[in-house]
Order: sequence, then C-alpha cells, then structure tokens
Amino acid sequence: AALWEARFARPEGGELAMASLRGRPLVLNFWGTWCPPCVKEMPELDQLQRQWGATGGRVVGLAVDNPTAVREFLARRPVSYTIGLAGFEGTALSRQLGNREGSLPFTVLFDRYGKIVQRKLGAVDLAELQTWTQAL
Repeated sequence: AALWEARFARPEGGELAMASLRGRPLVLNFWGTWCPPCVKEMPELDQLQRQWGATGGRVVGLAVDNPTAVREFLARRPVSYTIGLAGFEGTALSRQLGNREGSLPFTVLFDRYGKIVQRKLGAVDLAELQTWTQAL
C-alpha cells in the first residue's frame, strides 16, 4: 500500500505519483548509477518499455541514489521509461516489496490490480522480462 501512496521527484522536474500507475501492469526497477548490473540492464528495460508500452504496460525505474548523480547519468545515457528519484530511502521501499537484502538491482512486476506477480534480485534481461509480461 505504501508504494501506491508514494510520490517521487523526477530528474527532469515534476513529480511521479505512483497512484497514477494503478490499473495497468508495471515493471518497477530499483537501481543506482554506481551499480554495474543496474546500468547493464537499463537498455533491456528501455527496449521493454518501447515494446510493451504500446499495450499499456509501464516500466518505472526508482533511483536509489543521489539526485545530482542520476541527472548527470541520464544526460549521458537517456532512457524512454519513467525515472523517479527515490533517494536512499528507496532501499526501505524495496525491502517492503520483498528485497530482503536491500541490494540492487531489484525488479518487481505488478499486474493491473497492483498485485506482485514476479520479483528478482539481480539483473534482468529482455527475454526474461518478455516472459514475465506475456503472462499479463
């Protein structure tokens, strides 16, 4: 429940209200600029957003990082999916969603009803994400 009430600043300005994403499938990825596996999987998440977005699915990345570092990183490596600035408090939210270790990357798939369907600690790849999302 805390996730759907959460609001995060966006790197480009404005706010991401998680409540606005209810009612559609969602891949939520916790990441950091300093995390090599996080950076490696970003093109895969980006490609999923381009493919899956046309059918209503969404990919959101929550940066567990310093906002300035995230803005500088995204200026060099932009992505098409939505990024929210969760800051280091994002670790607590990821733990609430099942990330017992609090490590990154951590990815959660929600169905359109907001129910968790899949979780993974560690990098995901496009084939795995496509398998997850086809079930929805």
